[in-house]
Amino acid sequence: MKFTVDKHDRYVVIEPLTDVLNGEAAVKLKGEFMLRNTGGQRNIVLDLRHVEQADEDGLRVGLLARRLCKSTGGYFILTGLHQNVRDFIRLSNLEGYFKIVDSLAEAETLIFGNEIRLDLKAGQ
Repeated sequence: MKFTVDKHDRYVVIEPLTDVLNGEAAVKLKGEFMLRNTGGQRNIVLDLRHVEQADEDGLRVGLLARRLCKSTGGYFILTGLHQNVRDFIRLSNLEGYFKIVDSLAEAETLIFGNEIRLDLKAGQ
């Protein structure tokens, strides 16, 4: 599975170029999430615009990324979800675990709001 990585100042956007987020794809994404997180990136946006279906392994790697980002005060955000993927997340009772937005602009707004909050907290 191939994916693109678009690095920004305070976050990275990872976009899988596959229509199914399954175990094979999850293994590759897991390595990328860990690499980004250990490299100091605390905010990850996973753009799923090409992904039409996901399985348990795909959701599990998302939960890992969420834990990695949360442990450093950052956000893991999902965007570009097809209805099939949204329904699978809902049926798996994981809606409350993921930050889901409709666009990259919304993800950026969430991230920058959190970064400002963290900067203010660090300055106290």
